[in-house]
Amino acid sequence: MLRKFKISIDGKEYLVEMEEIGGVPQAPITPPPAVAAQAAPTPAPVEEAAPVASTPAGNDAMLSPMPGTILKLLVNIGDTVQENQPLIILEAMKMENEIVAGKAGTVTGIHVQQGDMVNPGEPLITIG
Repeated sequence: MLRKFKISIDGKEYLVEMEEIGGVPQAPITPPPAVAAQAAPTPAPVEEAAPVASTPAGNDAMLSPMPGTILKLLVNIGDTVQENQPLIILEAMKMENEIVAGKAGTVTGIHVQQGDMVNPGEPLITIG
């Protein structure tokens, strides 16, 4: 049975169809009323790293050509790059792949950090 879902990633909406291939549907688990009434302990605040991207990824952002992990960023925001200059090292299937600039310009946004896992089509870098 195909089921349709609408998901939003970075403000962009996608319509996805999924087929259930096995398993038994389960009802959502709800805590007993006595447990729900108890006050939950307040978790300690977690410090988050400052975002790397200077601007949201636009239509001109370079997209990941394959799934993988960002091993190394070779440029910074504000750097001037030439066409075919290496920008990122992306590890995919135990191989290191250079992601190169598609055009000359200035790096206006970096949308990933070292260690991030990316999927095909995710924005990596914007060159203006």
